Parts: sequence; structure tokens; C-alpha cells
Amino acid sequence: MPEIKEMQNSKGTKHLDNLNVNDQDLLAVALGAPARQVLLRAEEIGPKTGWRDGYLSTEYGFCPPDTTEAAGALRNSPGRVWSDLCERMPGCVARGRVREAVAALPIVPGTANVIPDKALWAALVALGMLCSIYRYEQKNDGNEGINVSSRPLKFDNVLMSDDLGDEVQGIPRSIGLPYVQICIRMGRSIPHLTFFDQSSYNVVVRDPLSTRPYVGRFDNTDLRWPMFGDRAEIAFLKGCSETSASFQHGVDAIAACQEHVMTRNKEGLLRELIRLKEILERMPNAFHSISLNDRSGENYVSPAEWVRWAKFSAPLSKRCPATSGLQFPPYLLMDAFLGRKKYDSFLGAEGVHLRAWLPSNLRAFIAAVEVHYRVPDFVKASGDSRLIGVLDGVVEAYTGERGFMGAHRYKVFGLLECAAKTGRTETNGNSGGADQIGRPWEEVHDAFSLSMKERLEPYRGDFDVQPHEMRGTFEECRYRCKILSRNFVDNDPARSIAMVTLDIQDTGITFAAGDRLAIMPFNSWTECAKVAASLGLDTMLEDHVSLDRQWTRFSRHLGSISRSEQPKLAVIDILRRGHLAPITKDVAMKLHSMLRASSGVVLQVLATDEWPVRASLGDLLQAAVNDTPSRVWDQAFDLTGNLSWLTDLVPIEVPRTYSISSYSEELLPSTVDLTISRSDYQLCSTFAGNTKITRHGVSSGFLNPPVSEEMDVLDDEELLIGVSRPFAFQLPSDETSPIALFAGGSGIAPFRSFWQNRAGYSYGKTTLYLGTQSREKFCYENELRQYVNQGLLEVHTAFSRDSRGLVYDAMAQDLVEKEMPPRYIDGLIVEQGQAICDLVMSKKQGGLGGYLYVCGSVGVFDSVMSGIRKAIYNYRTSTMETADVILNTAFAERRFMLDVFMTPKPLPCNQPTIPLSQLAMHTGHRPNSRLWIGVHGKVYDVTDFCPMHPGGTNIIRSNAGVDCSHSFDILAHTNNPEVSSLLTKYYIGDMTPKPLFVQAEELSRLYDLWASYLRVVTETIVASHFEMGEIMESSNLWFQGDLFNMGGVRRFYHYQSRLLLGGFSALFGAKLQELYLKLSFAVANSSSSSGSTRLPDVLGIIARAKSCTDAVTASNEISQIGQFTSNSDAARHHERGIIAYASKSVEFDMEFLESIREEACAGMDAFDTIIQIDANSDSQRVATLSTFLMHVLERMANRLEGFYARLGRYSVFRPEMEENPARARWNILRRRVRDGSFFVLAREASVEFSPTSMSRRMPNGVDFDQVIGQIQMSLDAAPSISPRTLGLNEQHVARAQNTPSGAPAYETHQRNNALKAMSAFMNDNKRAIRRLSKLPQGINLEQLMQAYGATPNGAVPGGHPTPPSSRSSSRSRSDSHHGLGVMHLQRRNTVTDSHRMPTMHQRQGTSTSDSPLYSPPDQVSPAAAMSALMAKMNSRPKPANISVQSPPQSANTMFDRSRSMQMAAKPDMPQAGHMRAQSMTGSLRAFRLQASAMAGGMNRRD
Repeated sequence: MPEIKEMQNSKGTKHLDNLNVNDQDLLAVALGAPARQVLLRAEEIGPKTGWRDGYLSTEYGFCPPDTTEAAGALRNSPGRVWSDLCERMPGCVARGRVREAVAALPIVPGTANVIPDKALWAALVALGMLCSIYRYEQKNDGNEGINVSSRPLKFDNVLMSDDLGDEVQGIPRSIGLPYVQICIRMGRSIPHLTFFDQSSYNVVVRDPLSTRPYVGRFDNTDLRWPMFGDRAEIAFLKGCSETSASFQHGVDAIAACQEHVMTRNKEGLLRELIRLKEILERMPNAFHSISLNDRSGENYVSPAEWVRWAKFSAPLSKRCPATSGLQFPPYLLMDAFLGRKKYDSFLGAEGVHLRAWLPSNLRAFIAAVEVHYRVPDFVKASGDSRLIGVLDGVVEAYTGERGFMGAHRYKVFGLLECAAKTGRTETNGNSGGADQIGRPWEEVHDAFSLSMKERLEPYRGDFDVQPHEMRGTFEECRYRCKILSRNFVDNDPARSIAMVTLDIQDTGITFAAGDRLAIMPFNSWTECAKVAASLGLDTMLEDHVSLDRQWTRFSRHLGSISRSEQPKLAVIDILRRGHLAPITKDVAMKLHSMLRASSGVVLQVLATDEWPVRASLGDLLQAAVNDTPSRVWDQAFDLTGNLSWLTDLVPIEVPRTYSISSYSEELLPSTVDLTISRSDYQLCSTFAGNTKITRHGVSSGFLNPPVSEEMDVLDDEELLIGVSRPFAFQLPSDETSPIALFAGGSGIAPFRSFWQNRAGYSYGKTTLYLGTQSREKFCYENELRQYVNQGLLEVHTAFSRDSRGLVYDAMAQDLVEKEMPPRYIDGLIVEQGQAICDLVMSKKQGGLGGYLYVCGSVGVFDSVMSGIRKAIYNYRTSTMETADVILNTAFAERRFMLDVFMTPKPLPCNQPTIPLSQLAMHTGHRPNSRLWIGVHGKVYDVTDFCPMHPGGTNIIRSNAGVDCSHSFDILAHTNNPEVSSLLTKYYIGDMTPKPLFVQAEELSRLYDLWASYLRVVTETIVASHFEMGEIMESSNLWFQGDLFNMGGVRRFYHYQSRLLLGGFSALFGAKLQELYLKLSFAVANSSSSSGSTRLPDVLGIIARAKSCTDAVTASNEISQIGQFTSNSDAARHHERGIIAYASKSVEFDMEFLESIREEACAGMDAFDTIIQIDANSDSQRVATLSTFLMHVLERMANRLEGFYARLGRYSVFRPEMEENPARARWNILRRRVRDGSFFVLAREASVEFSPTSMSRRMPNGVDFDQVIGQIQMSLDAAPSISPRTLGLNEQHVARAQNTPSGAPAYETHQRNNALKAMSAFMNDNKRAIRRLSKLPQGINLEQLMQAYGATPNGAVPGGHPTPPSSRSSSRSRSDSHHGLGVMHLQRRNTVTDSHRMPTMHQRQGTSTSDSPLYSPPDQVSPAAAMSALMAKMNSRPKPANISVQSPPQSANTMFDRSRSMQMAAKPDMPQAGHMRAQSMTGSLRAFRLQASAMAGGMNRRD
């Protein structure tokens, strides 16, 4: 007992008490671990009480052990009336008779003598859903949008629940009373519906015995009681249920971890932590069951339909907790298990709040895990590297950037971005509400990031970057290893491909088939020597360096993974771990600046035609040191200081990611294999001259150097590595599913782990299709032959440069030598086309529904896709289009997975650029049109990639036609080499950079403002197309079986109401007002010395358009459609008329939006030209440009009036179209008699002349002070924007409230930002505005508003204010002497002017005319020049695929007159506009030359 004696002598006898077990541990041994005891108690009492304290069991976790028990008990009780109504609720919603059905229910009490305990959960879910759908129907009864005459539904002799609490106020007592009673019995003091009520407790398991990997899989469940019955609701709730079900065994694993901590069993704890890690790594797959790809079948979630479900799930009152995803117990349990310390973020506080409302069993279990025997504390104290490594893997699997929370955040980002543009206001928990500063989906993303940082803080410290900024960086490499060996895998003597084995013993690393390994490579000693020699650092390699922010983060990271103090980095560390090759533009520019432009070699590099340059920093420094003055060199690279310039010049290298090529059955693998193909390139001619010099890639050259150069690397150095799991490249969970593996060259790397994993236990067929150059480069041939001989694998090969072929013999189970012509892998695929087609086709199409994987370069990917298309065409379809449909379905069902890589290649930088206007024209929303996106100054045509996008086609389409660099960065695509490789394939050119407005800040600000407006226009088109496509194309939207579906009517009503109520608020609201204000100010300011300036009455035109007869007529029609949503009896007589009206309306909507986009693009093009015009001053350029842009805004406003004129001609009531015309006419007559309009028709008609119609005309425009009055009225009428002050519960219910205009969060965000900008502009320019308004000093702004800011008579509430002097009709004189009038601005081939509608029921007496004219001051010659030139601009051609028939001749007055005026003014106008070139400067050459010639007062540059 020497240890006891030593303790006694050193610490005294008293400390010997510590040898005994403390009371807490002794009690735990006697009673068991707290978490396990909670489990046992729940399993004992739960079945007796109907699990009213919450489902909690060892086998099923938080899921019900029997999903049919509670529902069956409810069916056998009087509460069956509730479940019966839930079952027929989709039909009631489709018929518009929800509230009638609920009101007809008998009152069945929810007391214990009526409803047994076993039926409690089913009763709670059924009644909660019924109360929520009733409240939804109350708020969406056809009066929430455009509402001309409100006719709310009233019930007589129906008892309500108003006395039972706010939650059931206004709800019939037949469901309100029992709901309150059931909630009280369940321990819910406030009745509320939770997320898991709707999902986890509302599903039925199809096969309870199908338990691998867990019971509640998407394909093994059905939603018991859908309220709407559409696939979006079903897919979303089933997907959410699967998220919780995937954690089924996590509860038992966590309880077991606590037990092993209590007994200090490290080996047992290690096993359970690895088990928990595997569960967490599997959970993100549940997110894939929710797809935004419309070809994904039952997994497709339409953004618009998801918006509707979100409104349905709003809390019943402000007191209720939100229906938030944070209610799912796995989230709260994992936070407690990992020891989360901070809950300061919005989502953190939300989680604490929602945890208090969980059932008591769940709360007790989470508290037991959080308080007693904390696993992280034990692991840290143990010092066991295996436990520490595995726990770090658990942290990453749950809350890491590539883990569960990271995947959840990206899924929410994509879904919210689409939904926020189609009506969603915020998340269920109100994170990202419309009162935030940024775009709603980005605010939600930031909220998730902050919450993730709080979770990571105990393990990563307080880091100052966002989680997505850590992706693809050194911070993902948290383990250390060494290279064990490099082995040949083929017969190539050069060993271009090698198997590299790494030692990961005792690191705690685990991996699965398909996982990837990130490695931080070292630069070769040769490259380090070049840099050190040229900089004079050869004797200072061990000197410490002053670090910048990035290198400091790296140093802190090294200390974290070594669990030691932050190390100091020396010169050699910077050179070995920094980025030395290839030469990027940033590095070249830094060196150019440091050398003060004195190096000719650096200038030659900067003059290159492609980036990055194929050379290293060492090559550049070696050449530059000889042609740079020594004094400059010494000053740039000062060796007497702290060498801080070194970290500025050499950035940190980024890790390289490789597929893992091995699979291990060990609990903790000791080694990991990689298949490394060495990347070679030719040194650029600037340094190589005429000699061909081969260089190797930094990482591949380090891991697999040529055999002759192995001495240049050292294998005893510790590498930083990290493991990541690609969610879109995993083996199927169903082991019987057949798989096909398509590989090219080193693309065989991940498939080695696949066939090793499936060998021995998988019953599904595995087939490898391998393409390589020759037999010498056939990797793993001997291993493959063994698997083929055992019947575990089928292999087919294609050698492109070798006639010695190999053929698979199924009878002999062997690869047989055979002479055959060389071929590529696409030829092999066509040869094996029958089998491959069966794999590609889904089970519903008669195929096997197999899983296909492609790994290789972009060239291999193209070849494989080409071969599969040809095979499907040859064996299954008659057209290539049908083949694409079959292939796209496989991608949508996530059965076709890609791992495409490519060695980064230089991209040319000397091609014609693509302007923003041309990018905006390619949104891909029309059939056979292209879809472009802009990313970091480059443009990509991703049309062909859309069906293959893992996140769904709508994710890409939501960013069509705009620069989506910010979203790209947030989603960490910028740091993803796989994404970069694919983008290179679709690259088409660089974006035209912003013109250099030297000392012209006002022009620069106008450019940014107009570019922002063009983006809004483009995104509005894309967002509208999300709903337009479904309204026009989806038959399921309009019919449920053979019966007319009120869901389609409501969908169209909500969509069209948002447009008409706000007057297309994103386009003609605050954003346009901001443009109008600043342009008016610029024009007025430039002509302030010449007297009064008349400006186009843009806001007046908009206000008059929104209050004109046609707008009122259109509003009446939409209002009537809204009434149909709750009155299907009237709708059934006009089914065809409603559908025809909806189809024509959305067609007009899109044509109108496209015409606005054309105008916005024309304004964008003017910026490329205005800077080239010779002028005396920039103010003249500003005046010229502003005048032109004002004309563009005026044309946009006139188009709004034309849009209402077209829409106002059509009606829902078209008896001649219906199946029973006579009955439809009788129904119309009854409706008119009932509302009194029939008797109006009997009165004597009279036509009177209204003098006000003439007095309201204002052909000369408005004054600047009237513009200011209009803008100020808009600011005063806008709702106040203040920081959120509501409590959590009050915020949750906010999403259920309709906004005044019904605008989605995206439009609300744009409006708020524009209002802030206008307010700031008015405040910053008070003096100038007062001067330009010519107000006496004694007149204040309120008096100005009284004089000019009165609301026009008959204006639509919420519309644009119009001053009295500008309330005239938008009709103007058509005198021929107005040669520079607005009529000449009408562009050729535009939607509004050139398209004629098919004959439909028309309204008489509807016409429009041209816009009001105004005369710019004669003193401002640029304005006159612009006015003369606008008719001579090259016009943008209309997309060729749009064709619309003509409307009735009598209803086409405006268009005929407009067309005749154009022909009279321009008889020689060509019939088709010039096609847009990639550079728009040339297309505006006439504008630039003539403006220069006509600008009389401008000096020309010599």
C-alpha cells in the first residue's frame, strides 16, 4: 500500500477519506444512472397512462412504440367524431366547407369518463389540428386579400368557446371545449399544438418490423391526418417526423454514456460515443426527404404550399409557444449532453423557452443528462486521446458546419429563400422576421450561425468568424497523422496513381464508405528554398514571425488540437504551410505594390491572359530579384523588423480533399487509405521560356511524388487532417438496392470503400463501370478479380488507348482477356445499356430504382452522362427529351450522385464581358430559355445543371439572372472544390465591371441604385414564376379527383391579391420612389439656375393607374374569386371561367414583368455609354443620364396602366365556357339580384361630360416641390420600423397576421430599405431641397404637403399619393408636332405593345392612351439630346418563344393607336431589334455619338 502511505505523509490522514466512493456515486450505484432511471420509470408508467407524460423508451426513444394504439383507442370512443372529421378534412378544405363541418359536430367532452387515457395523444393531435384549421379558415376566408365587399361567414345557434380562453376564442365549442379539457389532462396549462404533434405523433408506421436503420423512415410512414392533403404538406411533415425518428436509438446511447461515466468505464464509453456519432451522422439524410425539385415525386415541397402550412401552424394565441423545429427533443437533448453554456442568441432563448413546455418525461430525461455525470467533463479529465477524438467527432457530427446543424441550416436557407419570395414572412419561431435589417433568409442563416457558435464555444472557444467561413479551411482539420507508406495500384512505372496509407492510430477518427479526408499539405523543400533564397531568409528559418489575423487563427488552431499553448510560428512554418503555387492575382498584385511597380517580371505576370498563373511564388521571386533595384527590394522585404510582411505576402494554404479508399470493420480504424493521382502541369512561358518544364500539384506532389523525387518530402512530419461526409454521395440505407459505379482513372478511389463495405452482407447487386487509358493503368486489378471470382462484384472496363480488353464472364465469374478496339466509357455504357436503363428508371417507371454514382473528372462526367442518355434513347424512349426526363427523375429522387473533381485550370480573362442587363435577361423561366447566374465576377450558364442540383432546381432558379456571390459565400460554395470544378464546366464569360466614374460619385451612386432596382425586377420575375408555373400547369391544384378544388382558387386569390393590392409593390413601391426622388433631385439641381423644371409625374401615373376603372374592375373580379374560397356552391357553376381567368391573369402578369425588365435593362445600358460622352462637367452627365432614366421610369408607369387595361377586359363569369351554360347564367342572375347590381342595369343610362377629367390632365409634368410632397407623404404613410420589442410568444404569433399589402418578406425587406434610404436622403439634403423647391423661409414641410400632397379622389387605399395638380388622366395629346414625345420611346417587340390576346369575354368601354408629355428646360442641352435619342436606341428583342393570340378587335383601342403612332413617327423603323452582344457599349454607339454632337455647351476632350 505504498500509495496510501505516500498520501498520508504528503496530505495528511484526513485526505484518506477520498479513497472511498463519495455519497453521490454510492447513491447512483444503488439507484442507477439518473438518465437510465428516468427511462425505466417512463417505460413502466407510460403504457398505463397512455404516455401522457411523453413518449420515452429505450427502443424507440422519443417516438411512440405503437403509432396505432392511441388512434385506435380514440376510434373506439365517442371522440371518433374528431378523428372522422380529420380524415375527411382535405375534402372539406377542397370544397371550402371546413367551418360548416366543424360547426356541425356534436359536443363530446374530453373528460376521463368519455375519452380513455390511451386515446389522449390522438385526441390532442386531432383536436389541435381541427382548431388550427378552423382558425386558418377564419383568417383566410376570401376577405384577407382584395376585398370589395366583405361577407364574413356567420353561424346561427352555434355555441362558441369564447369563455374558455384566448386560444379557442371564436372556435365552436364542439372542438374548443374538449381541446381545453384534453390539454389540461395532458399537463398543458395553455392549449397549443406542437411541431411533434403534427409530425412525429401524426404518422402511421407501415411495417413496424422494418427497423433498419430505424422504424420511422420516410418510406415506412404515412401521414395520418393531413389537413390540406397536398404532397407538400405530407412530404414536409413526414420529413420532419423522420428527423426525430432518425434519433431513435440516440436516447439509449446517451443514457449508456452516462452509465459508463458513472462506473468510469472508458472502453464502454468509447463504444457508446462511436454509436452516438454514427446516429448523428445519419440524421442529415432525413433532410433529403424534403426536396425542392419538382421531379422528386412524393418528396417535393412546393414553396408556396409550404407557406400555407406555415400560416396554418401559427399559434392559437400570443400566449402559446411557437410551432418551432426547436421543439424536437433531440435538439434540446444534444445541447444538454454536450454541455452548451450560452443561450444568449434568439434561437438559444427560444430553445430554453420551448424546453419548459415539453412533456415531463422528456424534461426529466434532459435534466438528468445535463446535471449528472456530464460526459464532456469526464472525457476532458481522462486525457484519453481516443475519447477526446471521438467526442470531437460527435461535436462535429451534431453542430459542425458539415454536420447535422450545418445541413439543417443550409436546407432552411434554400427553403426560406424560395418561400420568402412567395408569401412567407418569417420562420415558425419568427427568426428572420420582416423587421430585420437583411434579407429574411439571410437573417435566419445568421441566427443559425450564432446559435451554432454558442454550441461550439465550449470546444472551439470564442472564435470571431462565422461557421460557414470555416468550411474548406484549416479549421476543418482537427486531427494529426503521419504517412505510413505509398504503394503501386497499377503497372504504371511512373506511379502516377498511388495508394497512400496514413497512420490514424489512437486519434479517435471513424469513417464510413464514401467519406472524404481533408489534408493540409506541405510545400516541397525546393519551393521553400526558392522563396527563402530570394528574400534572404535562408539564415532566418527558425526566427519567429509577427502574425496577421489569419495566421493567428491558424496558430491558435494548432494549440487547440495539440491541447497546449498557442505556438509561435517561425519563417519555415510560413513557407511550408503557406500558399506558394499557383500564382493568384491577389499575390501578384501584393508583390507589385510592395515593389512599387519596379519589376518587369511582375508586370509581365499581371499582363497574363489567364488566372491563376501556372508557376510558383518562388519562380516569381527568383526572377524579380534580378530586375528590381536592390534599394526597393530591401525596403519591401525588411529583414531587421518582425517580418510581418511575410504573412501578408504568403496566405495560408487551403486543405485538399480526397475520397477515402478503404473500409474498416474495426471500432477505431488504425489506418486509412487514399488513392492519389499526381497532378502535372507545364510551367508558364514567362519563366520556362521555350523549354517544357513539368511541375506537380502542391498536395498531390507531396502525397504522391515521383519515385525519383521522394527525398523532397519527409514522411515523419505530422499532417493535419479532418474527416467529412458528403451527404450526396452515400450508400443507400437499403442493402438490397442495386448500385452502379461509374469511374474514370483515379475516380475509382471512393468505390474501393463501396465494394469493401457491401461485400459479405449486402444482397444488392454491385456493378463497376471503369474507364481508363490502358491495362497498365487499371487500378486495383488483383483485388477486383478476387471480388469478381467470389460473385460479389460485376466489373466492366473500357480502355481508350489499348486494344487488350477485358470482358466480364457472368458464368465463369471472371474477367476474360479479349482483343477489341479502344473505346471510351460512354461506348461501354451504350453496350451495357439494357442493364443500366433498368437501374436508372424508378420503380414507378418499371425499373429497378437503383443508385448510380459517378466519380471522376468533368470530362468523365460528361462522357458518362452522354452514354446514359444514348442508352436510354436506344432502349427505352423514342426521343432524347424523354430520356432527359427519366434521367432528371433519378437526380430528383437522389438516386444519381456525383463526385466530380478537376485540377483547377486557368480561365481566360480576355473575352468580351457580359453586362448586368444581359445577365438579367437569362432567368430561364420560359420554356427552352437559358438560365445564367453571376458569381464573383463570372457568368455561368447552369441550365443543364439545374435538374442535377442536389438541393433542387428551385434553389438555382431563385438566383437566376443576378449576381449571387453573397449567397454563394454564405453557403460555403466558394471554398468547395467540387462546386468550383462544376462551375468551370458551365463558365461562359466575365461580368462587365462597374464603370470607373472617376470623381463622379453621384453617377456611381445612381449606378448602384439602378443596378439594385434591376436586381429587384429580375428577382420579382423569378419569384412570380414559382407560383405562375403551378397555377398554369398543375391540374392537381385545380381538381381533387373529379371535383373542383378550392385550394387552387385560394392559391390564385392570394397570389393575385399580393400583386394588385401593392401595385407590384417590389417594382412600383418604395424602391421606385427612391429612384424617382434621387433622379428628380439630380435633374432639378442641374437646372436650378434656369428656372422651373418640369418633371414626369411618375408617381401620379402610378396612382391613377391603380385607381382607374380597369384596376377597380380587376379588383372586383379578384374579390369575387376570394369569396369563392368559402363558397364552393357558387364556384362550381364557373369552374372553367375561374381557371381561364387565372391562366390569362398570370400570363399578363409575366408579360408585364418582362416588359418592366426590358426597360430596366435599357436604363442599365445607358451607364456604359454616358461616361464616354464628352461633357464640360460631370453634372452635365448626371443631368443627361437622369433625364433619360426619368423617361424610363415614366414608361414603366405607363406600362402599369396598360397592364390594368388588359386585365380589366376579362371576367370570371363566362357561361358559354361552362359545361352547363344555362345554369351558370341563372347563377349569375341570382347573384346580381342578391347584391343589387341587377336593378342598376334597369336604370336609364346617361353619358355626362366631367370637367374634372380635363382639369386633371397635366401634359407638362410636375414641379420638384410636388415630387418632394409626394415622397414625404409616402414616408409619413409608411409603417414605423423599430427594433423588435415584443416578447417571444408575441413574436411567434406575428407570422399569422397578414401584412397590409399581403407582401411577402422579400418585398417587405426591399420596401423597408428603400424607405430608410429616402428618409436619409431627405435629411442629408434639406438645404438643397428647400432651395430647389423655391419655398419661402416661412413655409414648412407640413404646409408644402397641404398644398401639394392631397390624396387623389378615388385612389386605392395604400396606393401612391398624387398631388392635386398631377391628378389628371394619363391620356395625353397625340399632336404630330410633338416629335420628341413619349410615344417615340415605346420600344419595339415589347410584350405590352406587340402581343394580342385570344378572344375571351370582354368588357366594353376600356381603353388607355399615351403617357403625359413634359418639356425639359432648354438650357440643359443634355436633356434635349437624350429626348431626341431615346427613339433611336437599339431595342432589346423579345424572347422568341412567347406568342400570344389577339384579343377582340373592339377591345384593343390602346394598342392599335399606340402602334399607329409609332409607325407615323418612325416609318422606316426596322421590324426586329438588334441582338444583344456580350458588350453593350457598342449597341449604344448612336446614343453616345449623337449626344456628343447635340450637347452644344460641352467641350470635347482632345
